[in-house]
Amino acid sequence: MIRINLLPVRAAQKRARFQREIFFCVVAVVFALLVCSALYVQSRIKIAGEKALIAEYNKEIASLKSVLGEVAEFKKKQTEYQDKLNVLADLKRKKNGPIHLLDDLNRALPDKLWLESFQEESGGVKIKGVGVSEKSVAGFITALESSPYFRDVDLKVTKQVEQDGVKLQSFEIYCKQDAPPIKVSGKEGSKI
Repeated sequence: MIRINLLPVRAAQKRARFQREIFFCVVAVVFALLVCSALYVQSRIKIAGEKALIAEYNKEIASLKSVLGEVAEFKKKQTEYQDKLNVLADLKRKKNGPIHLLDDLNRALPDKLWLESFQEESGGVKIKGVGVSEKSVAGFITALESSPYFRDVDLKVTKQVEQDGVKLQSFEIYCKQDAPPIKVSGKEGSKI
């Protein structure tokens, strides 16, 4: 009988199987390393792109901050100019105020009513006079109330007096003086 020793063949087969397993493991590890390297490179590229985008946005923010500063300066100047226009309008109103006040007072005077005194007192006006009747005094008060330059018209005293044998109605009125607002236009070349 012939005896065949199969041990070296089996050992060679085991060794070949072991070498294949090691080869596949090494290939798998190398493949995993390549995939990880590719993902790492891809993430680095993405991070670099995002950093460039952030830098671009920061530059844009810096330029917008300068524009914002210009806008704030413009608003400040606009407020200053509006304040100056308001002061000019107020000065014009106060300059023309007494003229209009006396003009309206003259227009409000009915026939047969005379003024004896006209005094300005702390934002108000005290008017003393005489009229032929209570009706003429009432008409004068109504005319003053309809004027834009007088408000809060209040009859303080009314009494009947006799002058040179004629019965007259003496009165004292207190009212506040007011000036109607003047419209201010911000357009160039407009009159205040």
